[in-house]
Amino acid sequence: MSVLRIGTRRSALALAQTRTIAAALERAGHPCVLVEVTTEGDRNRSPLTRIGGQGVFVGALRDALLAGEVDVAVHSMKDLPTQPVESITIGAVPRREDPRDALVARDGLTLATLPPGARVGTGSPRRLAQLRLDKIDLELVEIRGNVDTRIRKVYDGELDAVVLARAGLTRLGRQDEITETFDPAEFVPAPGQGALAVECRAADESVLHALAVLDDPRSRAATTAERAVLAGLAAGCSAPMGAFADTIGGVEGEFLSLHAVVAAVDGSASVRLSTSGPRGEAEELGHALAAALLAEGASRLIEERVT
Repeated sequence: MSVLRIGTRRSALALAQTRTIAAALERAGHPCVLVEVTTEGDRNRSPLTRIGGQGVFVGALRDALLAGEVDVAVHSMKDLPTQPVESITIGAVPRREDPRDALVARDGLTLATLPPGARVGTGSPRRLAQLRLDKIDLELVEIRGNVDTRIRKVYDGELDAVVLARAGLTRLGRQDEITETFDPAEFVPAPGQGALAVECRAADESVLHALAVLDDPRSRAATTAERAVLAGLAAGCSAPMGAFADTIGGVEGEFLSLHAVVAAVDGSASVRLSTSGPRGEAEELGHALAAALLAEGASRLIEERVT
């Protein structure tokens, strides 16, 4: 096979993620070269809810894939819209990194030990909603920027803490700066958080064959279930909802335990449900949980926004 051209965003985290994919492919005998692509989410620093949600990080990479400029595109799974694109498929879901959310706070503080009125930064409506649900006396600040930019706001004294994905910190080698990691069944992560989606053209059989070595069935099943919840709710990637699936082994085979929450961004109300089922029925499990959430009034909470 000729050299695989792997499309990636230019951020430090995206490059770190893509290099792990390239290294795995090269170990399997497939030489690679990285092709850096600038997305709308990288150019536009407005809040994601105003410019199209997390999907703004995906479009340019998919365009490059369809145009034949790259053979593979690597995305953070949580950025990937649930609506499929004709001619593109997820060729691999590699083994997932830790999906939990984490706190990076000054002086080693945790959420419970932050002083009243502490300034906590996040750019995620999901995180804002769940923090407000806890009724903690905090000043929540909406922020954007890469991991380094966000953490620097803590060290410079602009913020007391930031909430980030633990996976990103680990991939950047900054896990030692974490002061607290949240229970994913309580502080529910974004669908697909911690996982990567490796896309390619659906008709490119040689690339699909190369990517097969990367695919982790447990990670694919868990993220499929989580994304099915998101799709079933007809909610965008920036909706105030979380979904988390975990694999449970048993004598009759592996099952998925699936948790989901939908919350008003102002923290005034929430719907939280869980279910479980066979790993092979991941998508059906997610759709069923979404239907149950809607029956409990989740659509109203998704549509609400803090003015």
